Order: sequence, then structure tokens, then C-alpha cells
Amino acid sequence: MLPGAAPFSPSGSTPTPTNRPRFGSTMEPLRRRGPPTHPCPSPALWQASVKRLTTPGWDQREDGRLGSLSLPSGPGRCQQLAWCSSQLPAMASGLPSTAGLARFCQKLKRLKPLEEATMETSLQRCLSALDLTLLGVGAMVGSGLYVLTGTVAKEITGPAVIVSFTVAAVASLLAALCYAEFGARVPRTGSAYLFTYVSMGELWAFLIGWNLVLEYVIAGAAVARAWSGYLDAMFDHHIRNFTEAHVGIWQVPLLARYPDFLAAGILLLASTFVSCGARVSSWLNHTLSAISMVVILFIIILGFVLARSHNWGKEEGGFAPFGFSGIMSGTATCFYAFVGFDVIAASSEEARNPKRAVPLAIAISLGLAASAYILVSTVLTLMVPWHSLDPNSALADAFYQRGYSWAGYLVATGSICAMTTVLLNGLFCLPRIIYAMAVDGLFFQAFAYVHPRTQVPLVGILVFGVLTVLVALLLDLEALVQFLSIGTLLAYTFVAISIIVLRFQKAPLSSSPSPASPRPAAKEYNSFSDHIELVGTEQVPAPEPGQLRPALRPYLGFLDRCSPGVAVASAICVLVASAITLGCVLIFGDSALHLPRWGYILLLLLCSIMFLLSLLVLGAHQQQRQQDTFQIPMVPLIPALSILLNICLMLKLSYLTWVRFSIWLLIGLLVYFGYGIWHSKENQRELPGLTITRYVVFSSGSLEETVQVVQPPSQVPAQEPSSP
Repeated sequence: MLPGAAPFSPSGSTPTPTNRPRFGSTMEPLRRRGPPTHPCPSPALWQASVKRLTTPGWDQREDGRLGSLSLPSGPGRCQQLAWCSSQLPAMASGLPSTAGLARFCQKLKRLKPLEEATMETSLQRCLSALDLTLLGVGAMVGSGLYVLTGTVAKEITGPAVIVSFTVAAVASLLAALCYAEFGARVPRTGSAYLFTYVSMGELWAFLIGWNLVLEYVIAGAAVARAWSGYLDAMFDHHIRNFTEAHVGIWQVPLLARYPDFLAAGILLLASTFVSCGARVSSWLNHTLSAISMVVILFIIILGFVLARSHNWGKEEGGFAPFGFSGIMSGTATCFYAFVGFDVIAASSEEARNPKRAVPLAIAISLGLAASAYILVSTVLTLMVPWHSLDPNSALADAFYQRGYSWAGYLVATGSICAMTTVLLNGLFCLPRIIYAMAVDGLFFQAFAYVHPRTQVPLVGILVFGVLTVLVALLLDLEALVQFLSIGTLLAYTFVAISIIVLRFQKAPLSSSPSPASPRPAAKEYNSFSDHIELVGTEQVPAPEPGQLRPALRPYLGFLDRCSPGVAVASAICVLVASAITLGCVLIFGDSALHLPRWGYILLLLLCSIMFLLSLLVLGAHQQQRQQDTFQIPMVPLIPALSILLNICLMLKLSYLTWVRFSIWLLIGLLVYFGYGIWHSKENQRELPGLTITRYVVFSSGSLEETVQVVQPPSQVPAQEPSSP
């Protein structure tokens, strides 16, 4: 028998359907050991065994009892097994390639393991909770404060923009809580990409990361163009006029009207600062954020001094001139003002104490940003009538109308600083997403390079910094800006789903448990006969995540008859499907669906009932509980509401956005199937070897079945002799 191999007999380790040996890899090393001295006792028996092994349900007999491969015992057993394995390719050649297709699908669904020792990193852990908070504030309080408030107040909501910002802040809080839990539990760079990888699978994670790359590139280019336009307006558009006079006006589709050299210059300068390291970026962000917050505080104080309450009166149209529909439309627009808190989760690998700092920074930064938006929109609509606002520069124009033109220069200074912080945060986060994908093998390995002195992903900063410069310099961004919305909303949706999936997954066994999370004392059993003995014990197992709560088993016992995890997985699928259907009904209404009134109401009720039933089924199952890490309250309710809200907002986007988004996804699939799926680290871990099954029983009574891969001696690398 080979050293380290478990006995392949009914009393030894019996393979299970999920851990079925792959004949081309698991038994291949045995075949290389030479011709057998003992032939297989019965070829007919072996043919029947092969048929059982390659057929679903091979591990069960007709009477429902566990079956096993019947090979003789004795010293010649391994040699007989080697002879039998050598006959497998010939006998399996005529079988359909169902096993190969199943293995290919398993590659798409493989998960990144949650490691216990997640503090080791090649990046520099130097960011405190204050640093992360200012990163989040700088990412959220930018051009939206100086441009979005005036646009929404004049064209969509009126003074009720305050309500829109309040509702949008609450909606953003749902997604922010999901990011806070993941950022504290998985303190690694990657943000939504990593969160999806550890819970939903490799293909979905790659697509989310691929969309985040596009989102950050377009966002950086758009903010740079806005920064350039705002500075150009301060100089009466002399910069634009000079460029058009000497370069000309372009009339080419998808290209900008003229090349924006000022936007390209600020992007190159910001990329230079980001490449100097996290400390330099954090220091610059602190300085600019402090100036921006002082300007915002000045706007609020002076604005309340100049406030006139009659600007909300009926003579000016009232507080909500566009009604409830206007408030909801404004909420959908204001929701994007709070996009940016994910930079905190993306920076968690560089935080000193991510378990505490990440949730705290997300909560504080979102609260500060919401307060700034609500207070500024309040004083803006109280200073001047909402219908007289200039959408392009509402704050500066409001002070100009009240005779304080000098205050406009302070507002312009604050807007420049605020947009610069947004630009820095975007360029800070983008290369770290690329770095996380490259480290996992899903993107080109060159982007995993970290500069030894600055400890930043330098190649990603250079390549994608130049790409963002080219986009801002040449392309027309008006058609591309909606990509920001759909990419962000899709990432929020998958993070919320990932929270639900991870909460109901069984916590993985740790080979080296840390002192912070000790495992209960365990006793190991290596044979199936020991497993049978364990079944007869009278220990009552403690409920594990994904199992039905003990108190509900007398009433919902039918859910326990399913295979482990089936009820939870089915409930999650129904939850997402009902959320999509419910969103379609709410957004498109009875007019677009061409249904009678009673049919529309019936469909709405059915979708709502299915949505609520899936929540009840999930709530009836046990969840993971961790004492030392932040966890969202009211799971699965809060993630489910976030999923429904994000789907509704995505359905409000134009069909052209969905078409362009689909094209980008197709390009990403080509990259994944051409490179990522073959170079993935999880793919490299699938090495050929022998599998043995071990049963581990804890003092609580719970039984854990694991599969261990044992490499044959021919594949174990020889160790170099140590020097004396």
C-alpha cells in the first residue's frame, strides 16, 4: 500500500458524491507504479463498479443503504486497484462527458476560502479609523454637493430635496451595513469582488470585479472633467476657448468636443501622489478634506443667517411642488451622491485594526455625508426660491443673488478641494481591485506587483492611471456616465446576497485555529465503522448554520427532510427571483405590462407573498454568530431590502445602458475564459492526489466530515538535505 493512503474498503474511507475521485487525476499516480501482480478478481464486477461510480447516486443501494466499492482486502489490494485504474480510460471512453461538464461547472462555482490569518499582507497597514473616515467622506462629499443639490432642487423635487436626501441616506445605509460586516470579517483589498468570491463563486466575483474596474475608470474621468469645467468657469472659460481655437472642435461620434488637457493633467498629478504610498495619499486627503469641510461649515452657517422661510411658502410653489413622485425620483438621483463608502472596505487591508475601524469609519462617514447634504440643501432652498437656482453652480449663484459674490470664490475653492478628494479616492481604490484579482490569478500576474518601498500596486496605478487619462482626454463621457449607476448597483446587490449566503454557511474548519476564535476540543475518527459507532451515540448535536432552529422543528419539520443547505439555497433563489419580479411590477406598472387592474394587483400580491415567504424560511434557519466581529442586525431583512431597492433602481436605467453593459460583460467573459479560469489560484490547488475521508466529532456532538488530499511519493517534491 502507498504510504499515507487510506484503506480503500467498506471499513475505510468511502467516497461521497461531492468528493468523488476523479479518475484522470486521483488514481493516475497509482497506475504509474507498474503492472500489477494480482489481476482484478472479476472484470464483470469491476464494470459494474465503474457504472456505479459514473452514475448519479452511485453511493446508495436500491434499499437506500450506503454502498461502497467492493475490492478484496489483503496485501495485493493496491496492486489490484492499480490494474483496475489502468482499465478505466478504455471503459470510460464510450461514456458521455457528463463528468467533465460537471467539473467545468464546479470551476465556475469554486469559492475563495476564508482564512483565519487574514492580517498578513504585502501592503502596509498604516490607516487608522480617522484615515478611513476621511477617505469615505472625501469619496462621498464631492461634486454632488456643489452640483447635484441645485439640479435636483430645481428640476425634480423643489425644497423637498431634503426628504429625498434623507431617504437616499437610509437606503444607502442598507448597503453600507453589508460592506461594514464584510470589511470587518474579511480585511482584504478587493471590496465587492472579494466579498462575492468568498460566498457566491469565482465567475460572479470576476464579473463584479470587471464591472468595478470600468466603474472606477469612468468615475475618475468624469470627476476630472467636472473638476476641469469648474476651474475653467472660474476663469470665464478662457481655457476651453484657447483649446478650441488651437486644436479645433471634433465632430466624431463617441469622442469629446475637444481634448481636455486640464483633466488629463490633474489625473496624472493625482496618480503620482497615489503611487507615493498610502501615507502620502492619506495626508493629502486629510488636507483637502479639512478645507472642504471648513467651506461646507461656512456655507451652512452663512446660509442659515441669510435664510428666508417664505421661500418654502405657497407663493413660491410650496415645499413639495412636484409631489410624492418628484420626491421618489429625486431619491433615485440623490442615492448616487452616497456612492463611495466602498473605498473604506477596499482599503481594509491597509487598516491597522480593520475589525473595529472599518464598521466605525463607514458609519461615521455616511452620517457626516448625509448631514452635509441635508443641511446644505436646506440652506440653499431657504436662501433663494428654488425655481431661481442655477443648476450648474447653485451654491455660488445663491450667494451672488443675495449680494455676497465674494462667498462664491470660497464655494469654488471648496468644490475644487472636494472633487480632488473624490479623484484621489477613486485612483486609490482602482489599482487595489486589480491587485486583488491579480493575486487570485484571475487577472494578469503583472498587476500583482507591489513596490517594495512604497508598498503600493505600482503597475496597476500606472496602467489604469494612463487609461483613465485617455478616457478623460478623448471620449465623450455623457453616454458612459450611466455605467457608474449600473455597475455600483450590481455590486451592492451581490454584496447583499453574499451576506445572506455567508450567514447561513457552515463555518469552515480551521487547520490552525487562532487564539481569538478557538475551536472546541475534537476527536478524530478515520474509518467508516467509527462513523457508524458515532451514529449510535446519544449526544445531541448543537444547531449549526443552515440548519432549522430546534424550537421550530416540531412545526417546520418538513424543511429538515431536504438535504443540508437545500432549503436555504432555494429560499435565496426565490428571494432574488421575487425581488426582480416585484421590481418589474413596481417600476413598469400595469401600463407597460398591459395587464388589467385586477391582474396587476394579483401579480403584485403574489410577488410580495413569495418575497415574504422566502424571508420567513431563511429566518427559520440557524445563522453564524461571531462575537468579536461586527454583524448586521436583522438578517435577512436588511440585505433583502437592499436587494429590492437596488433592483428597482437598476430597472429605471435606459435600455441603451443595459446594451452597453452587456457588451462589457461579454468582453469580461472572454478575458475570464481565456485567462482567469486557467490561472486562478483555486485552480492551482486542484492537484492530483489520493483522497481520504476523515470524521471529526466535537465535544458539542456535531460531526464534521472532511476530505484530505494525499500526494503519492512520486509527486511529493524531494526535500533538500539540510546543511550541517
